[in-house]
Amino acid sequence: MFGKLGTQELLVIFAIVLVVFGPKQLPKLGKTFGKTIKSFKDGIEESNIEDSDIEDI
Repeated sequence: MFGKLGTQELLVIFAIVLVVFGPKQLPKLGKTFGKTIKSFKDGIEESNIEDSDIEDI
């Protein structure tokens, strides 16, 4: 999912996010990020279903 990012890189990114947003904002940020990813995946799945419906015609 993260390509070639290793553990150290992810920890550095997490530390930067923690400094920028603060510990109180992290749960909200995580929730928003999760909803965004879910919405994106649902959109991709819906697009694939519509494509297969078009191919059936």
